[in-house]
Amino acid sequence: MKKLYTILVVLSAIVVLTSCEKVSPIGVLVSGTGVEDRVKMSHLYFLEHKLDIKYHDVSDQDEYTFLVGADSHLTTDVGRLQEMLDIGLDNDDLLYAHLGDIADTKPEYYVTLEDLLDDYKWKYAKKNFKPRFLGGENYPNEVDDPNFYFYLDTTRNVEYTFDEIRLPFYPVVGNHDITHNGWALWSNIFHSSFYDVYVIVDNEPLTFDHFIFIDTANGTLGEEQVKLIEQGVLNGKNYTENGYLCRFTFVFSHTNIFRPSSLQFASTFAREETFFLLEQFRKWDTDIVFCGHVHKWDEQEVGITHYITLDSMSERNNPKPGDYLVRVHVRKDGTLSWERVHMNYTPGS
Repeated sequence: MKKLYTILVVLSAIVVLTSCEKVSPIGVLVSGTGVEDRVKMSHLYFLEHKLDIKYHDVSDQDEYTFLVGADSHLTTDVGRLQEMLDIGLDNDDLLYAHLGDIADTKPEYYVTLEDLLDDYKWKYAKKNFKPRFLGGENYPNEVDDPNFYFYLDTTRNVEYTFDEIRLPFYPVVGNHDITHNGWALWSNIFHSSFYDVYVIVDNEPLTFDHFIFIDTANGTLGEEQVKLIEQGVLNGKNYTENGYLCRFTFVFSHTNIFRPSSLQFASTFAREETFFLLEQFRKWDTDIVFCGHVHKWDEQEVGITHYITLDSMSERNNPKPGDYLVRVHVRKDGTLSWERVHMNYTPGS
């Protein structure tokens, strides 16, 4: 919350000045920022932080799981997003992916979001690391502040500060996240609108699973993102050229590729971009592409790639309990399966 306060007042004024939302002819909310600018900013962040390797090592495990949710549209009620994080923590899921539209368009919702993520970062740190209190004789035995502790990774015998620990929550940006200049708020928390994450599954030879997050919030990739993808920014080229092996590939997008039914929106990608994406997924040997945006469950299969579009987990869009999440099981023996995960939270409960 402290980081967002510095820009809250300015963005509140912007929201007032732009309170009349722009809507496209097909009824899709139009964002206040363009994909070209976001991708350029994200690429700059990537270049500045390319040594901050995002990876998880599960080479000593027979199986890992990850959780996927979509379109939480957080406002003042954090119940469903909180439930997703609880489910992920309780099940020891390796990471949690979110498919965009994480919050609606008011700056104060992002303050609430950052507070929620900070709370769960501490819960994650206490569960997965061994906290060591920094205080001496003049301090109480426990302090209700995560910054008063070091956190020991017992598997590597390395201690971290709270700032050095990352909650394994990986979102893509959605159109609601960037409306009314919301990109400034979203990027202040998550920094980059496209990126990739590696999960090391074996050391002899070094083998990884690849998680690719793309920016489709405007319903288009844009020229800059297409160029960077063609240059290999997200394809793990540096790893594969050095003899490392890529096993499974998972892609995460906000905008849906396929139309669930005649009653839902079709993809807003230009036809050429749709063909480019389908071909790129083939080149990446993509196993599953996860999409959101349309608020309707759908499954499709094209070639070797499975496409799963998730329903909205928002308590306002779907007030009744339902199977709004997906958990993927990835096993050491090279088998892959997934299941839908039930959510029970209802507004006012």
